[in-house]
Amino acid sequence: MRKISALLIAGVAVVAGWPGAGPASAAPGFGEYVALGDSWAADATVTTPSTEFVPLGCAQSARDYAKQVAAALAIPNFRDATCGGATVHDLTRPQEVTGGVNAPQFDRLTPSTDLVTLEIGGNDTGLAPAVQDCLTLNPAVSPCQAKWVPGGVDRISAQITAYEPTIVAAVRDIRERSPHARILLVDYLEGIGISGGCFPRIPISDTDAVWVGRKLIELDAMLARAAAESGARFVDTYRGSAGHDACQPPGTRWVEGLIPFSTDPAGLVVPFHPDQLGADHQARAVLAALGR
Repeated sequence: MRKISALLIAGVAVVAGWPGAGPASAAPGFGEYVALGDSWAADATVTTPSTEFVPLGCAQSARDYAKQVAAALAIPNFRDATCGGATVHDLTRPQEVTGGVNAPQFDRLTPSTDLVTLEIGGNDTGLAPAVQDCLTLNPAVSPCQAKWVPGGVDRISAQITAYEPTIVAAVRDIRERSPHARILLVDYLEGIGISGGCFPRIPISDTDAVWVGRKLIELDAMLARAAAESGARFVDTYRGSAGHDACQPPGTRWVEGLIPFSTDPAGLVVPFHPDQLGADHQARAVLAALGR
């Protein structure tokens, strides 16, 4: 995400078609896998960071879902370009982070790349900084509504809709660089439900919590449409994540809240990002989309 401490969580239960996909038993092996995306793809962490593929400032987890997928499929050539704070622009330009520069993520793609995962869009649409604006000490106040829905016009909804062609173009750019790749567009699992919040554990009013939950659903719906239009496979991580949002107790939640400590694994975490249980769920969803 643009700010690692920002929230980017979302949901919709839609699966777009995958042209040419055969039955699960016929799923072939892969020789070269490239993972692309933002902090939710990197499963941003300060407890188990990895600098194998990116600078430390990307906060990429040593057990993010892409690494789990690569290991489960025994892929011999794997590159993980995911980085906290990434936007679509960082797919094609260097991204400065603490401790170095993450090269343009598309630089990891080659003509022989045959599997790509992409999870991105929350920073681009403005949802991550919008969630930070929701924080309040007064549960009767809804600052997100005041700032982002002036006069009843929802600016985040408009930005989500406007960014759909950019996501479509990004998938098509991947296909130009790696014409034989199976491309999976991954959505964001549920972090805040649409039934309300859990003030004061997460200092957001119920009204704003419901609004955030619905914006997350809109974001994932946009990603599903972009996948269908571009011919990518949509990976639905939201399905199955209900009841595992940041308001749930340790061991149940798959996304951490504002308090920067988790039991999964034990240690400091990046607020409003998947914990290890969330990363494990993402990995299962990707593997299921591949018929594994």
